Amino acid sequence: MAGESSVKINYLGALTAGLWRENPTFRLLIGMCPPLAVTTAVKPALTMGLSVIFVLVCSNLAISLMRNLLKPHLRIIMFCLSIATFVTICDLYLRAFAPVMSEILGAYVPLIIVNCIIIFRAEACASKNDVWFSILDGIGSGTGFTIALCIMAGIREILASGTFAGIAVMPRGFVPWAAMQMPVGAFVTLGLLLGLASLLTAKKAN
Repeated sequence: MAGESSVKINYLGALTAGLWRENPTFRLLIGMCPPLAVTTAVKPALTMGLSVIFVLVCSNLAISLMRNLLKPHLRIIMFCLSIATFVTICDLYLRAFAPVMSEILGAYVPLIIVNCIIIFRAEACASKNDVWFSILDGIGSGTGFTIALCIMAGIREILASGTFAGIAVMPRGFVPWAAMQMPVGAFVTLGLLLGLASLLTAKKAN
C-alpha cells in the first residue's frame, strides 16, 4: 500500500510541479522567447501555449517509449527528430485550420523545435521515466507555460487596447498604453511578474 501511495504521489507531483514550483517562465526562466514575443494579445498567447502542450505531451510520450533504446551519442538527435515531427504536425494544422493565427504567430511555432522547455523535459523526465509519468509531466509543464503566457498577454492586451481576448473590458475614456504592445511592454510586464513570483516564494518560505 505504501508503494502504491508513493507512485500516486509521484504522478501527482509530475502533473503539478510545472504549474508553480517548476514553472518554466516564472520559476526556471527557460524558453523565454514566446513570453516576450507572442503576448501582445491573449488569443495568440493561448494558441502558442496549446501548441507547446501538444508538442510536450507527444514528444515526452515518444521519447519515454524509446528511452531504453537511446544511445548516449544519439540522444539529442533523437530528441530533436521527435520534437520536430510533432512541431511540423502542429504547424501544418494551424496553417490549414487557423491560417490567421498561424500568420500572427509566424516563425514562433516552428521555433518550438529549439525551445529549451521541450528539450529540458525530454532530458530531465521523458528519457528517464515511464509513459504515464512523462505524459503528466508534459501536461503540467505545458499548462504552467500556457498560464504564464496568458497572464502576461492579458495584462498587456488590457493596458494596450482595453480588451481581453478581443472583448472590451475597460471603461470609456480609457487611454491605451501604446508601449505595452512594444517589446518594452513585454520586458516590463515580465519583470514585474518575476518580482511578484519571487516575493510570493519568499513569503511562502518564511
